[in-house]
Amino acid sequence: MLRSAFVLSALLATNAAALTAQPVDGPRGSIRIRGSDTMLLLVQRWSEGFMTSHPGISVEVRGGGTTKGLEALIAGEVDIASASRPLRPDEAQRMLERHGSLGFSVLAARDALSVYVHPANPISDLTLEQLRAIFTGRVQRWSQLGAERTRADEIMVVNRSPASGSRLFFREHVLLGERYTRRARVRPTTANVAAAVAAAPGAIGYGGIGLAEGVRLLEVEGVAPSFANIRNGAYPISRYLYLYISAPPAGLVKQFIDWMLGDDGQRVVAEVGYVPLRDP
Repeated sequence: MLRSAFVLSALLATNAAALTAQPVDGPRGSIRIRGSDTMLLLVQRWSEGFMTSHPGISVEVRGGGTTKGLEALIAGEVDIASASRPLRPDEAQRMLERHGSLGFSVLAARDALSVYVHPANPISDLTLEQLRAIFTGRVQRWSQLGAERTRADEIMVVNRSPASGSRLFFREHVLLGERYTRRARVRPTTANVAAAVAAAPGAIGYGGIGLAEGVRLLEVEGVAPSFANIRNGAYPISRYLYLYISAPPAGLVKQFIDWMLGDDGQRVVAEVGYVPLRDP
């Protein structure tokens, strides 16, 4: 659906240019990007801005999760993979075997892996240890964490799918490698996680700060996921968002990356709700 929309938008832009009989100056071609669902809206907005300023170039954007994006990059099916986590050793090894390099990462933005709860939830702050107990299933009721016992006392854990970079990041940095509870409800995208938490008073989930619609963000270890706390690293589950390529940036890919890192691209980061690498 998203892929069709972007291809359609590119075709409409091309047809409009043809109707006005205005020649397109500059390079022509296409760029294929796939990966992180956390970054999907951000990459879509980057692509829209880039295509507007580079009318001869079309950008095709797909989600599916960080793992699928990196697999597609290794297989040579895309030009860029968007990722919400660093490359794993096995992925780097396969990249080396296929492309003769370990791949190249580009820091694109900063994000907080925020903890979502229903707006009516009385809990405002959790420690990393408490989060670990919730997401592994050792704690299953909010009253065990100091909340008053209500009809929404049972905790409903909402998790991302196995292909998600956010899921792996959360497991490594919060669960310290422990397994998620089998009672968790799995949702394919961050937006789906937020929607599930917003609909259930006892629910808890996690995801990017820019996609937290209809939910409340918890403090973690007494630190709120604010722009300032994310940028200075005070928020304990902050992270970088990446673009990965299989070779040194060149041609259209380099133009896209340069634009993304410039003022226009970093302004989009702030507009979408993430934290730019610098003030544009």
